[in-house]
Amino acid sequence: MALASGVRFAERALLRPWALLRGTTLGRTEPAAGGGGDGARRFGSQRVLVEPDAASGVAVMKLRNPPVNALSLELLTELVISLEKLENDKTFRGVILTSDCPRVFCAGLDLTEICGRNPAHCAEYWKAMQELWLRTYLSSLVLVAAINGACPAGGCIIALSCDCRVLADNPKYRIGLNETLLGIIAPFWLKDTYVNTIGHRASEQALQLGSLFPPAEALQVGLVDQVVPEDQVQSTALSEMARWLAVPDHARQLTKNMMRKATADRLLRQRDADTQNFVSFVCRDSIQKSLQAYLEKLRQRKG
Repeated sequence: MALASGVRFAERALLRPWALLRGTTLGRTEPAAGGGGDGARRFGSQRVLVEPDAASGVAVMKLRNPPVNALSLELLTELVISLEKLENDKTFRGVILTSDCPRVFCAGLDLTEICGRNPAHCAEYWKAMQELWLRTYLSSLVLVAAINGACPAGGCIIALSCDCRVLADNPKYRIGLNETLLGIIAPFWLKDTYVNTIGHRASEQALQLGSLFPPAEALQVGLVDQVVPEDQVQSTALSEMARWLAVPDHARQLTKNMMRKATADRLLRQRDADTQNFVSFVCRDSIQKSLQAYLEKLRQRKG
């Protein structure tokens, strides 16, 4: 399934994210624990919490869509808006992406968004997935993923789009793209990102088998940059952020764009076709039956 030049990120043909919001209140602020002035003020939305530190120029962005941070349409949209807000605030140079849900970074796509839904909704959902990837993959900010839980499928998409990935050393916290096990195929732009990260042969094998890597193997194959004890994930992410921010922004941003532009441009050229292919694929009766069976199995486990 097949699911402009320079560093002028603002000129990308991006879907305006706020058009997808449905009754969500954004931009509210709340004081962080212990107060501390503007640098400690939090802002965000129902499913995303942003903890900015103006003094360091770094914000921590936490996914909080319990129980497993499934990427619902609302969560996708709120992530894009929160990131865009930080990009537009010249105070900030970096973002640490992590989870507010215990033991799970992000469980992946919200299958209820594509199971039993009409084609128009499936198209809207996939455009939001494309938008999140484009926004994170081409962000002018330094993005560090502090992976503090399981990170399959859509969670891996978010992690792959970051500049650096730190994973907690827990054998239960696996990372990878397991779409084939659900009868789904990774889109070409995600395949390209995988190949860019771990190489062609490793990607060919992992994508076909739907492999989920435990921490040591994820580090060995190059899917993550560091594996550390769980209680050191956040501090290590901050240390990595400092290393990246030691480079002048303009030089780093130009280099990032040079390395990633071709991969992103391929999606931008084929965005409509990619959406159409995704919708026609997931709306097949056989795929819908497979998704329904999988969701029913999950319900039985919870029961």
